Amino acid sequence: MLIRYKKNLEKIAMGLLSFMPDEKKDIKKLQQTVKEYETNDNWHLHLWKEEDVLGAIGVRIEDEFNAVIQHVSVNPSHRNSGIGKKMVNEIKHIYQNKYAVSTTDEIEEFYNKCTEAEEPTTPAE
Repeated sequence: MLIRYKKNLEKIAMGLLSFMPDEKKDIKKLQQTVKEYETNDNWHLHLWKEEDVLGAIGVRIEDEFNAVIQHVSVNPSHRNSGIGKKMVNEIKHIYQNKYAVSTTDEIEEFYNKCTEAEEPTTPAE
């Protein structure tokens, strides 16, 4: 289930965001990123929670038409179990009136991979 980030989940969020290549191992950058999610009304951080928090996905609202997925991260011990795809699909549902784009080629590729599986296929004749 996707939940909105709250301050009491700061350490968990920072841990998950630390797996992002741009944030990796830079505590000051991680703190700045989390602070931006806390203070900027156009930055929305969501966490994927099952029994524990297993993933994070961050979205920046650019305008009335564009929602930019800028962070997607899953706990390494839970990767390849569909959590990233579930997060992307939930974000698509939440921001359905906006076109989702991403800030990096890696996230764009992952987003496209997640959304391709949803496309209806035509039955073989």
